[in-house]
Amino acid sequence: MSQLYLPSTNETLRASTDGTELKSILDNETTTEEWTEDSFPGLEILCIIYITYSVIISVGLLGNAILIKVFFKIKSMQTVPNIFITSLAFGDLLLLLTCVPIDATRYIVDTWIFGRIGCKLLSFIQLTSVGVSVFTLTVLSADRYRAIVKPLELQTSDALLKTCCKAGCVWIISMIFAIPEAVFSDLYSFSDPEKNVTFEACAPYPVTEKILQEAHSLVCFLVFYIIPLAVISVYYFLIARTLYKSTSNMPAEEHGHARKQIESRKRVAKTVLVLVALFAFCWLPNHILYLYRSFTYHASVDASTFHLIATIFSRALAFSNSCINPFALYWLSKSFRQHFKKQILCCKAKLRSKPPSATHSNTPTRAPSITGSTCGSEISVTLLTDYSITKEEESV
Repeated sequence: MSQLYLPSTNETLRASTDGTELKSILDNETTTEEWTEDSFPGLEILCIIYITYSVIISVGLLGNAILIKVFFKIKSMQTVPNIFITSLAFGDLLLLLTCVPIDATRYIVDTWIFGRIGCKLLSFIQLTSVGVSVFTLTVLSADRYRAIVKPLELQTSDALLKTCCKAGCVWIISMIFAIPEAVFSDLYSFSDPEKNVTFEACAPYPVTEKILQEAHSLVCFLVFYIIPLAVISVYYFLIARTLYKSTSNMPAEEHGHARKQIESRKRVAKTVLVLVALFAFCWLPNHILYLYRSFTYHASVDASTFHLIATIFSRALAFSNSCINPFALYWLSKSFRQHFKKQILCCKAKLRSKPPSATHSNTPTRAPSITGSTCGSEISVTLLTDYSITKEEESV
């Protein structure tokens, strides 16, 4: 996603802090001591920003890495919906490892420091990651619709292979949508005539192109937010209607087994719905702010404190969506919660069982292997009790 799609903060920070300081110096209305005191709020804001970004990166890497490890290590977790969720985790990791750290540097540097190639590459990666998130959630909702409304269609032996192909297609489509962003993104000069300040920033269009700026914000809002969420809403309306009819028309003699099937499907559908809601909530402020800036930033920059806080909040919230999904699954899925805990316990057990000095005797070499095999066997034996009713019930 372009560096201005996640709205640029350089000019806002400087307008809210450096601009005030510059004016004071020019007017000779402040002393050196007062100027130093005025700079402290900026330092406090930077500390808050970097602590927030550090937490987002650390928590996101831990959660998504464990999610991916659970998927590849535990055979019972290799189901259709979990393939999509794992693909989602890879997209989140891509964003956390590339775009978030680089975005953090832009709060202390006035101009873009990663060159023209870095501008194009990061714009491509960012938009690809967001596309993977929203399009995967859309395909996952369609999959849940088929699983509930037409469950027999999922009874094919190559269902997992087809799902992997679908996940791969989502990545390809996301990359195709991101290609124009990479092609047109470049380094453009931005200036504030009132403060006589000029700096270079990465953007998909020159700041003078008002129509391109407005069109870009509207297209991003529609393609990466409104249209996918509208499609997801239709799928979930159909899912809710089907589940309601299934419950009301259920014969009395089939209540036990059939009700368990319906409850299982409801749990998986609820999990996907929560992931969709989190995406919608986390990205909405960013879209709104980008639209606001695109339609108003032609003559001047909004230097208000409220706008500065809104910019920082929207960026941090958008990035936090890449670290929150594993913990939403931990809360919603009993099976994933069990595997998550056991992975943590396995890591702790391996660290504790590690001898202070490495030797090649039988005793120390067996201890870690026994610990690891015991932990692995416990995980593999653990059944997905939430979703073990029939074979067509995929688990999350």
